[in-house]
This record gives sequence, C-alpha cells and structure tokens, in this order.
Amino acid sequence: MTKLFGTDGVRGTANTHPMTPEMALRIGAAVGRHFRRDTSAVHRVVIGKDTRLSGYMFENALTAGLTSTGMNVLLLGPVPTPAVGLLTRSMRADLGVMISASHNPAHDNGIKFFGPDGFKLSDDVEAEIEALVASGVEPAPAAEIGRARRIDDGRYRYVERVKSSFPRRMRLDGLKIVIDCANGAAHRVAPDALWELGAEVISVGVSPDGHNINEGCGSTHPQTAAETVVAHGAHVGICLDGDADRVILVDEKGKVGDGDQFMALMAARWADEDRLKGRALVATVMSNLGLEHFLQSRGLRLERTGVGDRYVVERMRQGGFNLGGEQSGHIVMTDHATTGDGLMAGLQFLAEMVRSEKPASELLHQFETVPQLLKNVRFATGQVPLDTDVVKAAIAQAESDLAGGGRLLIRTSGTEPLVRVMAEHEDAGLMERAVDSVVAAVEEAVA
Repeated sequence: MTKLFGTDGVRGTANTHPMTPEMALRIGAAVGRHFRRDTSAVHRVVIGKDTRLSGYMFENALTAGLTSTGMNVLLLGPVPTPAVGLLTRSMRADLGVMISASHNPAHDNGIKFFGPDGFKLSDDVEAEIEALVASGVEPAPAAEIGRARRIDDGRYRYVERVKSSFPRRMRLDGLKIVIDCANGAAHRVAPDALWELGAEVISVGVSPDGHNINEGCGSTHPQTAAETVVAHGAHVGICLDGDADRVILVDEKGKVGDGDQFMALMAARWADEDRLKGRALVATVMSNLGLEHFLQSRGLRLERTGVGDRYVVERMRQGGFNLGGEQSGHIVMTDHATTGDGLMAGLQFLAEMVRSEKPASELLHQFETVPQLLKNVRFATGQVPLDTDVVKAAIAQAESDLAGGGRLLIRTSGTEPLVRVMAEHEDAGLMERAVDSVVAAVEEAVA
C-alpha cells in the first residue's frame, strides 16, 4: 500500500484513492483501534468538517469505521480545524478528526487527526495507523459498538474560546473590518466573534454551497478582500482559508501582508514584553531571509523546520517556544491554541492595532523582504521528477549561481503532486534565471 499520510494528514481528490469512502472507513477503524486501548473504558472522538460537499460522505464513512471499533462519535458539523483541536482536549476525547483539504479546491478533501492533548499526531503514530489500515482491524463485539450523536454547541464554545484570547477590557469599537471566510468552516464563527467584540463587520465568502470553498476568495485569493477593503474604506481585511487554520492580512490600502510580516510583528512585541519564550520564533524553510535578518537585528533567533505547521508545532514543543508559523499564514501561538488558528491570529493583530493606534499598513511592514520567487511544476502520480540527472545538474548549477547572496529550496509538496522551486537573492534577475532553469529541467523530466 502506498503511503497514506502527507505533511497534513491524508489528502486527495474525493472518490479517488486514497480519498474514497471505503478507505475512510478503514482509516476510521484503524485509528479507532489504535486509540481504544482499554476496552473496558468509554472512548470518544470528536469529528469536525469544512463545507465541502464530500464532507458528508467522509463523515459517515469515518463514523462507521470508528463506531465499529467501539468508539463513541461526537459530530460537530462545520467548524474550523483549531476548534477540533480545542474541543478534543476540552471535551476529554481520545481523538479529534477534521475532514478538510484546507486551502485546496472543493474537489479535494482530507482527514487530519488530533491526539487527546489537542495536538496533531506524530509521524510515528501515523505510521502505526497506516500499518493497521494495511493489516485490517478486527471489529468490536456487537455489544460494544459505539454510538454517534451531534453536538450543537461546538461552534459557540469555539467562539467564546477565541474571544477569551483577546485582551480583557479591550474592544474593537470603531474598527471597520472585512472578514473573508473562503466559503469555508469559519463562515459563521468568524463574523460572529468580530461583531461581538464591537467591530463593524463586512463579510465576504460566507455563502458556502459545497462547491465554492476557496474559489476566488480566502487566504489563497486575498484580492477579493483587498478590493472590498478599499471599496468600503475598511481599516483592515482578514482572509481565512477553507478550514480557518491560516490567515492573510490586508491593510487599509489593499496591500497584502503575509505570515512572515505578522510573525515579525508579534515576535518583536512579545520580546519587548518578555513573553517570547526562548527569544526565538519557529518558522519553516519557506520564510523569507528578511525575517531572519529582522530577528537577528533584535537579538532574536529564527528556528527553521520543514514545511508544514505540524513540524513547526513539534519544534515549538521540543524547545519550549510559544510562537511560530508559516509564511503562508499558519500562525501558532501555543499560549492560546494547539495548532494554527487564523481567527485567533487575526484578533491578536487587531489587538495590536488598538494598542498601538497604528494603521495596518504600518504594522504589516516590519522588514524589507529579500526578493523571493516560487514556481510550481505539476507531475503525474508515480513520477519521481527530482531523481533525473538533468534535474540534479540544474539544481547544482542554480545553487552555485546563488551561493553567498541567497538560497535555493526544492521540495515536493506533501499535499499536492507538485514540485515547488523557490529561490531568494538580492539580485532578482539572477534569482529568476536560477528558478527558471530548474523549472525547465523538471518540466522536461515529467513531460
């Protein structure tokens, strides 16, 4: 059996391996068997989902697999991914499941898992679950089959938890905020939370129909929110992705700021308040060199990890750090949450706007970025595009050309069949030529 888990759970096109209802049932049974170690105790799992049409299918299949091994299932309905992490722990569940393909288009879907502590599963646990999927699982006796029921107040619990992360006695009165929910899991909770804190809310991407998640909106398409900010004279725009675990911010002029600028702002602020544990920020290899230079100038460190917020969280837990994230907008603040939380991060930014009385445009420009270019090359299943001599030679030459003033990063996506080619260099022309040469070699290899 091919490897099931990527950098963020199991993901793929709905009704195509591995994202079929048959496989979801097997995965549910395997993960149920793994976490139901003590058959004499009551075990339960919470399941959330985003707004994809296929979510109903996978919710039912996973529920069947989990209850067949004796797990009791609590169905949350559409809620953000961070809500599943939160509720897994607060409801004393043994396991949390989120059905979502995050920022991917509607025809994709995925399954993410959280342990009883609310954190995503480790590589070792995922490997054990894959082994159980491959070997098959003995179902529970008929008398021990689990129950399933819907939980109606999950999203309300999450809204209250998110609001509690906002500074006490601080309000958003007088702020006009555009919130783009990507027609996804936060289409109700995000506007509600902002309104309850006093903001004037202009909502975008809050009409999901099962097919339009992330379509021309959300964190992967912030232009829609940017245009809305300018048109309405708003103070700031907050763009979430389909499962609301990432955020991209837009200033009052319609300019987009990425996760690196936000992390720089929070790291500097927390360091000034002696709140930044280890005086370090954890980010991935994708974060801009400008962020690293910014931190170094303030006596702070940048701890880099592989791509994926799960690896950021693992490094944070290992080193006792409390702030990390990704350039793409996953922001992890372990003082408040166990995983990336786009809405919570947005609230922290709004709190800084209120506290500093500075516009979003000033707060989202913490450092000058080093020119960076990222290009993707799609390949077919079964191809190994980075192993050819032509590609290896192109990579070696590009690395040599960029040496000293920049860097080259080549990787295969963990969520899509893409080779990602990224480079940074002060000389933008040299950087572009280096990227194009590698892209051309990869395209030749996969043709």
